[in-house]
Amino acid sequence: MSGARPGSPGATRQCPHCRETVLESAAVCPACRHYLRFEPMAEAPQEPTLTPLRIQGSIRHPADGEPWEYTVVVSIRNDRDEEIAHKLIGVGAMNPNERCTFTLSVEAVSAKPRAPVKGSVRH
Repeated sequence: MSGARPGSPGATRQCPHCRETVLESAAVCPACRHYLRFEPMAEAPQEPTLTPLRIQGSIRHPADGEPWEYTVVVSIRNDRDEEIAHKLIGVGAMNPNERCTFTLSVEAVSAKPRAPVKGSVRH
């Protein structure tokens, strides 16, 4: 969990549905996509999300040879090159002539506090 104070940029909490660590400001869990709190304007189009990094690549297993096993790991480092997160995302196997595509994206949103919607109630 983050050491940031609740309500400050970067503050985190645990999703009650999937138990992943998510930003406290998130209305929808980015992992399981369940709603985390009621927002009357949730159905309205949201402001565009900035995607400062998006990498997509494919690998194809050669037609000959033994099956391959793969492990997808993501690591995050800060300015001082200290590892602040290291996650195993998934594992799998590829048979000859199979192809897998992997996509990594970093989504960013403004950390400024949002004004409460008039008439909304937070439970």
